Amino acid sequence: MKIQTIAKFVDQPVILNKLHKSMPALLVGTGVGYGIYDTVKHKKHDKKRGFKNTIIIGTTIAATLLGTRGLRINGRKIFNGLMETEPLSDILARQSKAVDKYLKQETIQDNSLLSVLTKPKTTHLSLKDIALLSAKLPHNQARKDLFGVILPDVKEDVHTFAEIKRLSALGAVPVIGGVIGGIAADKITGTSSRNKTANKIKEGFYQYFANICLCNVGAALAMFGAEKLQKYKIIKPLTPAQKLVTILGGITATGIVGGSYIANYMSKKLINPLFHQKSNKNLYSERKPETLDIALHTDDIATAGILSGFKWIEPALPLMYFISGYRAGIGYRNGEHKHDTHDNRQKTSYKVNING
Repeated sequence: MKIQTIAKFVDQPVILNKLHKSMPALLVGTGVGYGIYDTVKHKKHDKKRGFKNTIIIGTTIAATLLGTRGLRINGRKIFNGLMETEPLSDILARQSKAVDKYLKQETIQDNSLLSVLTKPKTTHLSLKDIALLSAKLPHNQARKDLFGVILPDVKEDVHTFAEIKRLSALGAVPVIGGVIGGIAADKITGTSSRNKTANKIKEGFYQYFANICLCNVGAALAMFGAEKLQKYKIIKPLTPAQKLVTILGGITATGIVGGSYIANYMSKKLINPLFHQKSNKNLYSERKPETLDIALHTDDIATAGILSGFKWIEPALPLMYFISGYRAGIGYRNGEHKHDTHDNRQKTSYKVNING
């Protein structure tokens, strides 16, 4: 099976529509499953963990769904989402029209081909169907027009900066939702403190700037540089695969390498003074990168894929951003923090609890 055939299969409009529709259920299922696991794991020493998780996970998921799908009340659109999808009925109607147009222009005698050509009117094509059409349909303008609707190629006209803006906003929504949910959970359970609130905001900074925003900035800078080189004919126009490599290079240089440094620096200079917290000289004393942070950068690969024109990756982004929102909600800290007590002014070193 050719890679090109697989790429065409996953990029079918009907497949994309199904992936987008499955995202809310997958997001809710993952959130509920993790909430139960985490609650059971910590139930012995944290009786309020389950209630807090319910609030944090609930607000993070709600914010994510509102951000991606928008809000409609009584049929009236209140605001648009950042990942809205076209109704399946509209997609099938457009495909049906394209198929009918093709069959009027071309005379197809092969019954197997005719059978496959009717499928886009009601559903998606299988890998075998795509291979058959690619091999047997005549190479002409009629075929090109048909494939442009039912088997569209990877988009090469992605507007990089508009997409960067959209994806950065998409990543901010669950993080903000998580922080709000975490602060609300502490207030409701009577466990709120200035230190916990500060930790949630700082982790929100860390997740957004280290794992989302600055990686997008790196991608934008890489593409901007590549476009300038193309403009002056220093390099040839990039293929989607070359775009992917270029964007990943920008993400690595700006986001993964510098993101945690900038996020911790901002927390030290902005958040700590605001909440009257003392800053340790070591920039990574409260929050240092760890394995999961590196794993979270898989969303950057997804971002790079979207900017390169591979739209089938997009439905996975909300699930990846949800993890960042949850960590912000619990005010995750994993470093050593020096604290001066007002009673004896002795410095003690302790591990900061992941609940903030």
